[in-house]
Amino acid sequence: MSTAASGQRDLAGPAGPPPELAGRLGYLLKHAQLGLAELTSAALEPYGLTGRELAVLTVLASGEPASQQQAAQRLGVDRTTMVALVDDLEDEGLVQRRADAEDRRRNVVELTDKGRGRLHEASMAAQEAERRFLAPLSRKDAQRLKAALLAVIQPGS
Repeated sequence: MSTAASGQRDLAGPAGPPPELAGRLGYLLKHAQLGLAELTSAALEPYGLTGRELAVLTVLASGEPASQQQAAQRLGVDRTTMVALVDDLEDEGLVQRRADAEDRRRNVVELTDKGRGRLHEASMAAQEAERRFLAPLSRKDAQRLKAALLAVIQPGS
């Protein structure tokens, strides 16, 4: 794995992807995701968060208190994974669970003050990692890439 002076990881080796794979979307997406994940992981490490945990905090901060199940649905993760993520965040004091006043079988998960602060700091670090990842593209091309990927994963949006 080599790194250019700009801090951009060479995602496909010094010679680029093999010609027979350069046009394969799966290969390109995989290596792009690996590169972004590497940068993001390093950026979040000082905050003691993973990318998945940051996503949970982001979803929980986006509106009214959500149940674990609602947050899991929004993130597209199964209930077992969500319970483990919330457990870890709760152990760190970043979220708190409480029984829903209207349905005591349902757990509502909310950010703590510490969680809101960590979310703010970690989000800025993750955004910087994303900016570094997208540095080879113009701002307009980076926006187009995001829009195209959103159209593929969420048709009709």
